[in-house]
Amino acid sequence: MSRLTATALLLLSLAMAGLPARAQTAAPGQDTPAAPYDADLQRLAEILGSLQYLRTVCGANEGQKWRNEMQALIDAEAPGGERRRQIVARFNRGYRGFEQTYRTCTPAADLAIRRYLEEGAKIARDITARYAN
Repeated sequence: MSRLTATALLLLSLAMAGLPARAQTAAPGQDTPAAPYDADLQRLAEILGSLQYLRTVCGANEGQKWRNEMQALIDAEAPGGERRRQIVARFNRGYRGFEQTYRTCTPAADLAIRRYLEEGAKIARDITARYAN
């Protein structure tokens, strides 16, 4: 595993673990209220979906690592209703977007992986610095 990959994984894990637990203020069966960092979470979800596909195509042998990271994000946030649907949809959008483009690993796919790891790490750092307790 490259140093960049290890760093990004660590930052993603720390960001997910460090997100503040939010009180459920919506009525039972209603949507979870939006968090001020939802746009960043949705982008992070899309990056995780992209990485799940691209890292698999490029032979990283990580199994369901990025899907598991996504599940950890959902578990940490405990979103409900529309908010959860949007986050999951963004993961799927990232995955499917690259699934339609890449059947094999190419230099462009490797570049996309590096850029997504960097962007994901930055988002994780920013969310953690701004919103973690």
